[in-house]
Amino acid sequence: MIYGYARVSSTDQNEERQIIALTANGVDRSAVFVDKKSGCDFDRPQYRRLIRKLREGDVLFVLSIDRLGRNYEEIQSQWRYITKQKKADIVVIDMPLLDTRNEKNLIGTFISDIVLQLLSFVAENERNNIRERQAEGIAAAKARGVKFGRPAKKLPPEFDLYAKKVKNGEMSLRGAAKACGMAPSSFSYCLNRESSSCSNSVHSRSDLTK
Repeated sequence: MIYGYARVSSTDQNEERQIIALTANGVDRSAVFVDKKSGCDFDRPQYRRLIRKLREGDVLFVLSIDRLGRNYEEIQSQWRYITKQKKADIVVIDMPLLDTRNEKNLIGTFISDIVLQLLSFVAENERNNIRERQAEGIAAAKARGVKFGRPAKKLPPEFDLYAKKVKNGEMSLRGAAKACGMAPSSFSYCLNRESSSCSNSVHSRSDLTK
């Protein structure tokens, strides 16, 4: 049986290019397993399902080694598991040297192992670089004043009026909160803080608004 495996890191990425390459190499579309998950480990539902199906003599196609994964040690481990324990073959389409159907002698295995180690290292190194670039981008954005997370929610215009009534004992906190259309905990939070951030907006907290 011939299988294909495709992976993208997030749900908004498109795996179609990988599927086209897999089907062009003889993999039936119904035999392609797709995960939309990070390659940092192999705890992926479709990959696990694929591994359970693999039998001796089967062939697994992937477009590139980083689609299989991005963790150096785990790529090596999974490669050995598939080829040694499952006794299936792996074909990396964009790297012809990584085709375990060919050159099963000592020299062929030696060359494949070297290429696999090199590409696995490159895949993990690129993952680390991506994480560093993301961290640098977030830090730079914060330095420019960009705020992350849910936007602040504005207080109702009548908040000050009812806050004053609560402070003067003219109204209960629960009644004032209801009049403002706020949860009591939200109203109490802003009432007690009496800060500039609260006088203008209710910041995003799960218990602040209903």
